[in-house]
Amino acid sequence: MKFLKPLLPLLLAAVFAAAAPAAHAGRSCEARKTTPQTVERGMTLAEKTLASLNASGEKVVILARAGQDLGKYGVRYSHLGLAYQLPDGQGGMTWRVVHKLNTCGTSEAAVYRQGLGEFFLDDLWRYEAAWVAPSPEMQARLLVLLQDRGRVTALHEKHYSIVSYAWGTKYQQSNQWAIETMAAAMEPGVNARLQAQAWLKFKGYEPTTLKLGPLTRLGGRMTAANVAFDDHPNEKRFSDRIETVTVDSVFDWLQRARMTDGKPVTVVKL
Repeated sequence: MKFLKPLLPLLLAAVFAAAAPAAHAGRSCEARKTTPQTVERGMTLAEKTLASLNASGEKVVILARAGQDLGKYGVRYSHLGLAYQLPDGQGGMTWRVVHKLNTCGTSEAAVYRQGLGEFFLDDLWRYEAAWVAPSPEMQARLLVLLQDRGRVTALHEKHYSIVSYAWGTKYQQSNQWAIETMAAAMEPGVNARLQAQAWLKFKGYEPTTLKLGPLTRLGGRMTAANVAFDDHPNEKRFSDRIETVTVDSVFDWLQRARMTDGKPVTVVKL
C-alpha cells in the first residue's frame, strides 16, 4: 500500500494552489489564509482516510467531508465525492475523487478529478471524513463510469445553487450531481437529469428539508451569487421548506434502500 508523500512537497503545492481561482463546495467562500497548520491537518486526515480505504478492500466509495457547520439544520457533512481506486502507474494503487466544485463568487461550477490530499486541502469546519461503500454491483458500474470523461459529466449542469431544489433542473449543487450520476451508473437508460431523478424517486431517495425563513432566503439571495431559491416550488418555498440533497440524506438512503449490503458508514477523525 502506498501512502501520501511527505508533507513538505504538499505544503509547497498548497502555496501555488492558493494563487489559483478558488473552487469550493460544502464550505463558505470567505477568504481565508492558507496556513501550514491547516495544510498539515488536512494532509493528516487524507492520510488516515487513505489507510482506512486501503484496508477496506473496496474499489469505490461515497466520500464526505465537513466543510462548514450545518448542525443547526441537523446535517453533519457538507460535501461528498465519488472516490475510486486505480493503479498509480508504479505498480501500486491510489485513490482519486470525482466531485463538483463551485467557483467562489460565481453561480457556476465544474466537475473535478482530484487526489485525497486535494479533497481535504481546505479550511474544514471539522477534520472528519466519512465514507460508505455501495454494493459490489454499484461499485462495478460506478468504476466504469468514473473513468469515462464523457459519462462523468453527462448530467452536469454548470449553473449552481448551494440549495438547489432536489427535483429541479435549473441549478445543480455538488451532492445533487453525485447522486444523479450514481443513478446514471445504475440505470443504462438514464440520459437526462429528470430521468435520473425519476430513478432516485423510484428507489426511495428523500431529500433533506431545510427550514429557512424569508429573511434567511432573502439575505442569501442578495449577498451570494451561489445561492438561489427560485427553482423551488412556490408552495414549498413560501412555507419555508427548502428540499435539497445533503450528504446525510444520501448516506441514509443508501442504507435504507439496502444499497450498501449492510455495510455501515466509516468515520475517520484526527
